[in-house]
Amino acid sequence: MQEKRVPVLIVGGGLTGLSAAVFLASRGVRSLVVERHPDLLIHPRARGFSPRTVELYRQVGLEPAILAACNYAGDFRKVILLRADTLAAEDYQRIEQPAEEERFDDVSPCNFAGIDQDRLEVLLRDRARALGAEVRFATEMTAFERDAAGARAVIRDLRNGEESLVHAEYLVAADGHRSPIREHLGIPVRGPGPLWQAVTVLFEADLQPALRGRQVFMSYLNKPRPGTVLMPHDGRRRWVFAAGLATHAGEQLSDFTDERCVGLIREAVGLAELDVRIISQIPGTDLKVLCFPISAQIAERYRTDRVFLAGDAAHAIPPTGGFGANLGIQDAYDLAWKLACVLKDQAGAGLLDTYQADRLPVAHFTLGQALARMHDRVRPGTGPQAPPLVDYTSVVFGYQYRSTAIPGAIDDGAAALKPEELRAQPGTRAPHAPITAEHGPRSILDLLGRDLVLVVGRAGARWREAARSVGVRLRLPLTLLQLGTELEDPSGKIEERFGLGVQSAVLVRPDGFVAWRAEDARAHPTESLERAVGRIMGRGSAVLSSSPAADLAR
Repeated sequence: MQEKRVPVLIVGGGLTGLSAAVFLASRGVRSLVVERHPDLLIHPRARGFSPRTVELYRQVGLEPAILAACNYAGDFRKVILLRADTLAAEDYQRIEQPAEEERFDDVSPCNFAGIDQDRLEVLLRDRARALGAEVRFATEMTAFERDAAGARAVIRDLRNGEESLVHAEYLVAADGHRSPIREHLGIPVRGPGPLWQAVTVLFEADLQPALRGRQVFMSYLNKPRPGTVLMPHDGRRRWVFAAGLATHAGEQLSDFTDERCVGLIREAVGLAELDVRIISQIPGTDLKVLCFPISAQIAERYRTDRVFLAGDAAHAIPPTGGFGANLGIQDAYDLAWKLACVLKDQAGAGLLDTYQADRLPVAHFTLGQALARMHDRVRPGTGPQAPPLVDYTSVVFGYQYRSTAIPGAIDDGAAALKPEELRAQPGTRAPHAPITAEHGPRSILDLLGRDLVLVVGRAGARWREAARSVGVRLRLPLTLLQLGTELEDPSGKIEERFGLGVQSAVLVRPDGFVAWRAEDARAHPTESLERAVGRIMGRGSAVLSSSPAADLAR
């Protein structure tokens, strides 16, 4: 058996796994991605991505390609979400446009990206490989062992049966909602659990007679059964049909023959003679009908030894609100920078404990908001009880972290803040503020998100010396940005949004989250900065509890 050594083995080549590979590679960390399917799935699944997620892809150079590949460019408000009996029905209800369609110019340098998941995965696969990650399709992990030093995994090439033994320092389980790795580790899930099963069919047809000039982004239909969805895939002739599987009546996936699928699609569209062609959803296979569980559950923990859960393996979020895919990508980002710092000896192993402490409460909050939208907008009155609805921008930008990697965090009981309330509080994403650069307007966020950054006021000379000294002593990159020197602030927005007095300092983590701040430099700036950096980088005390105050499983 051939043997291979790699810093990080990623099991699962979907959205989360490929994102993890890109984020790791952008920080100089090699990874191997193994995916049992022969190719990427041709199915939109997630239909768009939040500005915060686009900010993360912007850091790795993917934003231009994502915007160029968007299904719906320009004014997203021109597309329609509707509820009706059939797509062709004259009588339909236009669903109130959610905040996803607004612009975010004052909050972020990025906007909502109307790109389907399958298109995004192609970009991620190509970018991962270009940055040096190894991505293998038709490759399955058949067994693994773990210990304090890492993981040993057996992988099999499903095309020729050849097996290899992979020695990895860390293993990332991005292997989906059923996650064999999670099951093997014995990690339970908590929450309402499965809500329903969605059967999906990809097809080609001319639906213009039913659309009558409307640009429909998503339609919720009563026929052939309540909860049926039709959504465009390529903006022309390719569409997705989705409906709940009637398990209570004994319905099975095998019941969906091509002939029956054509009949169901015609009924949903409202055109009895519609010419329909069913398409395989995975290239190289004959899988035309797939079944996706719609669930609401979260893993009890995200880590065992050097094995980490991410994406759907860690949490299953209903599609209402479009939060689940973004949550998985942000898991990958948080885990990637922490793994990179530990692998490069810039941080202690304790930093990896903060992955769960940071991300698990965010998953509980996000699940609650997806359920709230299910009650409010898409399936009123269905499903488990949900918490009060929070506005979209707060969910996207306002979630907070509280762990030892945020030494200045204050637990005020708020799961999320409104964007206008973000003033560089420890535990929040650093606020966007425009800056002027050689090639045009940019954001201060473009100067963050790589290494530790200390943003200081105009009288920051003592902080400058402290940053230099701490960076040398702890042997890690620590960048200083001073107003009036490295940062010009003609609009005053940096000073205002970061709450910078003349001697203030704001310490931002490598993921762009504020970790610590000081209002002046009068009392031992070097010692206080070194203590803060030590805690952020896992060289300090134990991690705070990650148990959410309100566990949806209870």
